[in-house]
Amino acid sequence: MGLTYAIPDLHGRFDLLASALERIEAHSTGESSTVVTLGDYVDRGPDSRRVIERLMSWRPDYLSVVSLKGNHEAMMWETCNNLAELSWWIRNGGDRTLASYGLNLSEVPPRVPLEHLQWIGNLPLLHADQHRVFVHAAVDPMLSLDQQNVQTLLWGRYPKDSNVGHGNRHVVHGHHAHIDAPIVTEGRTNLDGMAWKTGRLIVGVFEDDRPGGASEFLEILGSADR
Repeated sequence: MGLTYAIPDLHGRFDLLASALERIEAHSTGESSTVVTLGDYVDRGPDSRRVIERLMSWRPDYLSVVSLKGNHEAMMWETCNNLAELSWWIRNGGDRTLASYGLNLSEVPPRVPLEHLQWIGNLPLLHADQHRVFVHAAVDPMLSLDQQNVQTLLWGRYPKDSNVGHGNRHVVHGHHAHIDAPIVTEGRTNLDGMAWKTGRLIVGVFEDDRPGGASEFLEILGSADR
């Protein structure tokens, strides 16, 4: 039985990422599995650079790793390529990302390592398997997966009363910060529990041959926002 593990918004919490990867390695017991990280690796928390470097380098022999792009990576990439105002990124937590790189707030554009920007620029926007779609924010249920709007995938918000997935697929996402996560409906699972602030990260465990939501959740606990 193959498993897929989904890790939601980390926002600079390297401590939670490191603990989550250890739990996943132990839980998977050496069986071939997939790890999907749902984006928003940077901003707000203290260790954005370390989060990126770990995701760039972590490649266990028996785990396939898929890192998706979130809207905060998009903001970082646009700002560092002089395509967006630095003040916009800073208002959304970019100041803590710059601090993790030892950069000041006056340098425009910020001199983030080129290999980090290239990695961000190449991140996919969604991952789909037989039964599920993994995405940072949302998918439009009325459009095929190859016709999705980038704005929806990175920034979209589902209505509060929405429980639709995408066709027969269950949608697994973050972005919708909710302290009571995971929020599970018939068609969707929201894993974003504001881990950067609460110190509580929820990892969804999905059985690849079974449709629907998670079969299990791994709760990773750390300290509240430092």
